[in-house]
Amino acid sequence: MKQFSKKLIAWYQQNGRSGLPWQGKRDPYAVWVSEIMLQQTQVATVLERYPRFMKRFPTVKKLATADVDEVLAEWAGLGYYSRARNLHACAGQVVEQFSGKFPSDPLLLEQLKGIGLSTAGAIAAFAFHERAPILDANVKRILARIFAVDGSLQDKAVNERLWELAEDLLPSKREDMPVYTQALMDFGATWCTSRKPVCFSGERKCPYLKECQANLSDQVLLFPQKKVKAKSPELNCDMLLMRSGNSVLLQKRASKTIWGGLWSLPESPWETRVSAIQTLEINTKDFLAAVLPNEKISTLLKSSQQLIRGEQIKHVFTHRRLWMQIWEASLSKPLEFSNTDLKWVELSQLGCYGLPQPIKVLLQQLSLVRGGGLKN
Repeated sequence: MKQFSKKLIAWYQQNGRSGLPWQGKRDPYAVWVSEIMLQQTQVATVLERYPRFMKRFPTVKKLATADVDEVLAEWAGLGYYSRARNLHACAGQVVEQFSGKFPSDPLLLEQLKGIGLSTAGAIAAFAFHERAPILDANVKRILARIFAVDGSLQDKAVNERLWELAEDLLPSKREDMPVYTQALMDFGATWCTSRKPVCFSGERKCPYLKECQANLSDQVLLFPQKKVKAKSPELNCDMLLMRSGNSVLLQKRASKTIWGGLWSLPESPWETRVSAIQTLEINTKDFLAAVLPNEKISTLLKSSQQLIRGEQIKHVFTHRRLWMQIWEASLSKPLEFSNTDLKWVELSQLGCYGLPQPIKVLLQQLSLVRGGGLKN
């Protein structure tokens, strides 16, 4: 389709989005942050958080030299926290390997932490006007429909075909790459949407109305094909909310887990949820041994008051649901723990730590009651 890029650019000039804080940027750092943040996060959320992140970390060097806890704290609420850890690691790579300047070659960009082939293409296209394709979810949908690419997006052959199309359809002029790339993103996000594409509106205004194979065969919603998702597993865990004065006990999560690298409450292993019936009582000794496995439980039992059953929190992840039962305990004074991942944190300092969103909300409530002043 020789006119594909010209039609798309013409469409964008009339119908594309404008005024987004990351649009029109030539700074590869600013482009990179926006691309990572927009992955699996709604635009409305990024509109609020992107300017704040850029203000706190205005350059790649500032990000690289920041403590990872500071980065995670700023990322709190955006989800998929491996993105924040990868941002921090990638910034370090750019500073160390490329003297603080992002390479323009997509092949070099792709070798950096957390940057995949499509993100590398976006950075190269926006910041360096390189003729590099992108293939995010929106672009896959557009190409699968227009060219009737049959098969599941999870299939290797399907993805290879879509990459071939993405490469073949690039505009010939490098200077057109930024507007073309933005147009692809906008067209998929606003017109060629997954459930209500503009061709369903009755208005014959799609620029590819006569070329789109899915539209011509009246199968728009059948492309791209998706595998049937399995039912999300449901899990339970118990969490310890231990307080001493205006301090709360936090534990840093292992990096290769859900909420990896964030500070949360000590918890028991996650188990399959078999019943909605809530546990009203718990064996204190067994519970403390489960959530603090390497500590002297006898000392804790002498120092802590009886466990009080707190609220139960439900949190929905992309691929699972978790019910967290909170158990509250108080100590007259903070105890020292052998595990270096355990830390007493003042309520007033919680804003300096990256916290999972449901735990952040829980501790915000506690902070307001105790006058701690947890910042968003």
